[in-house]
Amino acid sequence: MMEGQFRYHTRSGWIEVICGSMFSGKTEELIRRLRRAQIAKQKVEIFKPRIDTRFSSTHIVSHSDLAIPSTIVESAQEIILLAQDAEVVGIDEVQFLGMEVLAVVEELANSGKRVICAGLDQDFRGVPFEPVPQLLAIAEYITKAQAICMVCGAPALRSQRLSSSESRIQLGAKDSYEPRCRHCFIPPKDLTK
Repeated sequence: MMEGQFRYHTRSGWIEVICGSMFSGKTEELIRRLRRAQIAKQKVEIFKPRIDTRFSSTHIVSHSDLAIPSTIVESAQEIILLAQDAEVVGIDEVQFLGMEVLAVVEELANSGKRVICAGLDQDFRGVPFEPVPQLLAIAEYITKAQAICMVCGAPALRSQRLSSSESRIQLGAKDSYEPRCRHCFIPPKDLTK
């Protein structure tokens, strides 16, 4: 092979996805990774969709009350401009940003940034929650977090909705959802796949 045939990037970007059910520790893991990047003195920018108003309008907050300041965005496209100077980009509740987040995340990673996304991979029906399945396909690193089933104690990968709402998006916490394993999960009868 000829010398110089391969080009190595000194600042290669990549995509990390943290997914799982509600109460599985996705946001906690996202915060942990972002804090480590901050400790390493990397320039970090953190985002969450405007729709996520459950705990704070200025922070990403886990169910265990860990928090880190974040910027609210209406659309994924805003992240490109707001993260221009960042080395590490964190995005929580990525499922609420729609399919346009795929191109945004690719552009950020291609420009040399480490992009860490956290979100639900299934909705309350147990159906893949776009765009997370597509993000899994393009990510270099994937973490599938598991909760503990509230019925039997087995590993839980599904979010059981406790209300009768049929809307795909219903914000809530322990009052609205609980983690369930494959065996204990009861999909809505009228909305099954």
